[in-house]
Amino acid sequence: MSLEGMVLSDRSQTPKATYSVAPFVQSVQNRHMTKKSADGAVDLLRELKTMPVTLHLLQSTRVGMSVNALRKQSSDEEVVTLAKSLIKSWKKLLDASDAKARERRRGGPLPTSSKEASEAKDPSRKRPELPRVPATPRITTFPPVPVTCDAVRNKCREMLTAALQTDHDHTAVGADCERLSAQIEECIFRAVGNTDMKYKNRVRSRLSNLKDAKNPGLRRSVLCGAITPQQIAVMTSEEMASDELKEIRKAMTKEAIREHQMARTGGTQTDLFTCGKCRKKNCTYTQVQTRSSDEPMTTFVVCNECGNRWKFC
Repeated sequence: MSLEGMVLSDRSQTPKATYSVAPFVQSVQNRHMTKKSADGAVDLLRELKTMPVTLHLLQSTRVGMSVNALRKQSSDEEVVTLAKSLIKSWKKLLDASDAKARERRRGGPLPTSSKEASEAKDPSRKRPELPRVPATPRITTFPPVPVTCDAVRNKCREMLTAALQTDHDHTAVGADCERLSAQIEECIFRAVGNTDMKYKNRVRSRLSNLKDAKNPGLRRSVLCGAITPQQIAVMTSEEMASDELKEIRKAMTKEAIREHQMARTGGTQTDLFTCGKCRKKNCTYTQVQTRSSDEPMTTFVVCNECGNRWKFC
């Protein structure tokens, strides 16, 4: 769909109506700017400038992200100028909202009409105050996350978002999982350079570890920012493992090293030991000092029949 053909929903509706900008967002992601499409973009940006845009509309449609992406994509000076002007005016809405929130927290009401101003002067006419409800923490979606029109990458972002939302830890932290997953996927894509098997395997390993019920610490560290998207994108399986699994691997490595210290040649053949596997007594044993000198030596036994190995002190 061309930029010329994209329109907002019927302007005859009430100002509270949510205007449809989905075609505009999709077109920005798929478009390579030409002179013709730049002219259409100018017309659309001018129309957006006349619309009664609210903070709720900006947050629900993310039109600011799309306009900003269009500004970066376009080389047309008029498109860039109009886009910057729109973003600057919309950012004032956010600044004004933050200022009102800070004023409310300080307890100083902001009169918004002559009626409220008169009530402020005459306390007897002031309406009874309603109980204050703490504002819900809001995660701002401005500036935009990296956008892509690649189907594989978008699917990976969706799966990463679902993994980050496991057990609803994100609600307690107040994290924007969609934004965070887009950043993680972007870092993986930059590190790999394409969406081939290496890219898919790396995404798959992140998904497995983030959803692991035995390793919630990794997911919470990513959500709260202790592990950045750049770090999680390049971490190895060993680095992402839970503390419990790390301890098990450490113990197994230590045991393997001790096993390799066992003598592989020589030894004394004997029939004093019975193999616990084949029940025969054709064995060879070797004694090695594996601990301190005042401790007894460790005896390593190998069954010459079935190859079974065991040790004792």
